[in-house]
Order: sequence, then structure tokens, then C-alpha cells
Amino acid sequence: MKALKYILFLLLILFIGLAIYIAVQPNSFEVKRTKTINAPVEMVYNNVIDYKNWEAWSSWAEADPNMVITLPEQTRGIDGSYSWEDADGVGTMKTIDTKANETIIQEMQFADFPKSDVTWNLKPNGQNKTEVTWSISGKDLPFGFKAFAAFMGGMEKQIGPNYERSLEKLDSILVADMKKYSVNVEGITQHSGGFYLYNTTSCKMEDFKIKMQEMMPKIGAYAMANNIVMAGKPFVIYHKWDTENNTVMFSCCIPTTSKIVTEDPEVLTGQLEPFKALKTVLKGDYDNLQETWTKAMTHITANSLVQPENGMAIETYLTDPMSTPNPAEWLTEIYLEVD
Repeated sequence: MKALKYILFLLLILFIGLAIYIAVQPNSFEVKRTKTINAPVEMVYNNVIDYKNWEAWSSWAEADPNMVITLPEQTRGIDGSYSWEDADGVGTMKTIDTKANETIIQEMQFADFPKSDVTWNLKPNGQNKTEVTWSISGKDLPFGFKAFAAFMGGMEKQIGPNYERSLEKLDSILVADMKKYSVNVEGITQHSGGFYLYNTTSCKMEDFKIKMQEMMPKIGAYAMANNIVMAGKPFVIYHKWDTENNTVMFSCCIPTTSKIVTEDPEVLTGQLEPFKALKTVLKGDYDNLQETWTKAMTHITANSLVQPENGMAIETYLTDPMSTPNPAEWLTEIYLEVD
């Protein structure tokens, strides 16, 4: 009986000590992780702002296949939300404020615990890279919450590794999405031709991309400065592609509604006569253009089509990369003149 009293006394001391330990824990918490995502800031924002994308990169969903995720009618933008249920209880997340491509502010409620504030800060970090800072914080924490956090090893231990894994998965998903592409040989069509402004140069093949990026904006700037209406999307005419001597001659062009008399000696006016062509379409990054050209040429050979000497070879860019950040959504048309 005496021993039992000692045991009860010790347990009481332990209980009081534990209660004091929990009571003196901080009344607030914050967990934060930062990672550079290898995708443009617009892509990161568009993914995170819509909760229907979260299950794919959530480390909690990855670890618990029995988690039930419920998506309401609105999942994107302010007032967008989702909920989940796992062995520990039911949670909800709601977006309460946002600044496009910069900040997303959310509110998380889990079980009967106090609401927590979740913030995403996005910052461009080099070409097609985004520095992502993801944080969660809470304040005025009740005793029960602090007890839960203490027994679970602290919020940093509970949340930090999951944030890290989730950001890793988000990065890999976006990178994989950017690499998607398709090539479709659409067959014979009639190119309508028309007037266009252009500049021309020749260079080594490895310098082609840089040269084009220098030349095309000059044509566009001239058109804008002179209030010239564009009649379609910019394109490149290939005049010569000499692999043996590693040289390419090409013109960067902008279609116009009529013949334009230019005052700039570096900006010229041309006219395309309508011509019969094999049309091939690339949906995806320009890195896949070589494969697109190869498939087009293979189709010409396989179908016994004939390309006239000095026939037209045109690459038209339907998508502006500045307004379409995901390369997987870029559209490019190739027209090869055939008899």
C-alpha cells in the first residue's frame, strides 16, 4: 500500500512536470522551406493556385494511400478550397488572398486545432526558374495543441520534411510537364502566301537560335513603331541549310496586310506567292524541332513527294513564349513546298 502511494506520488510529479513543460512551450510556431523550382514562375503559380493539382505532389498523400481527398466545385483562386480525411482527422484548406505569380495566402484548419496561416512566396530566379518559399504559422496556441505538438516531436519535425518532399515532387512534375511534346504530319495543304516584312542573315548553325532571337524583335519593333498591322504570326524562311559547311541562311518575317515601303535598310518587304506544301505541327519545346523536320522529310520521301529546287521552307510560330510559359503548349507549324 505504501509502495502504491509512492508510485502515485511519482506519477503525479511526472504529470505536473509534463504539464508545466507543455505550458511553457511557445504560443506560436512557424515552419518554412525554400526551394528553387526549375520552371517559370507562371507555371508554378498556376499549379499551386489550383487545389486539384495538390494530390499529385503532396507528400502526405504519397505516404498515405488511404487518405480521402474531396474537391469542391471551386478549387482555384480566392475562395478555392479542398478537404482531406486521414487516420488523424479531417482537414480543410482555403485560399483567402493572392497576387498573381507572386503570393498565395491560405488558411488551414485541421481537426479541432486552431487555424493556421499558409503562405507561398514566388520569385523568378534566373531563366525559367522560380524560388519558392512555403511557410505555415500559428499563434495563440491552446494547451491541447501544444501537447499534441510536444508528443509528436514539434511542428518543425512534423511539417518540415513533408514540405521538403512536396516541393521536390512539385519540381519534378513541372519539369516533366515542360518536356511533353507531340509531332503531327497533317498532310498536304495550300499556303496562302502574302506580303511580309523581313531581315536576312547567314550564320553557323550553332548560332542560329541567338541570331533569330536578335532579329525577330527588331522586325516586331519596327512594325509597332510604324503602326503596321500584322496579318498573322511571325515566321522564318529557310533559304539555305548547309550541314556540310555548317551554315544556315534565313529570314525572320512578320506578315502584313499589304505591301509596306520601309525606310529602314535592314527591314525589307517581301511577298510569298501561294504554294502547295506539306504541313507538320510541333506542340512542345523548340528543342524538338529537329525531330519535327526529320519526320516531315521522312514523310516526303515515303510518299514520293517532290520538293522543287529552291522550294519554300517555312517555320511559323503560333505561340508567344512570353505569354505562354509552359513549352509543352508552344505550337510551331512547318510548311515544306512540294509539287
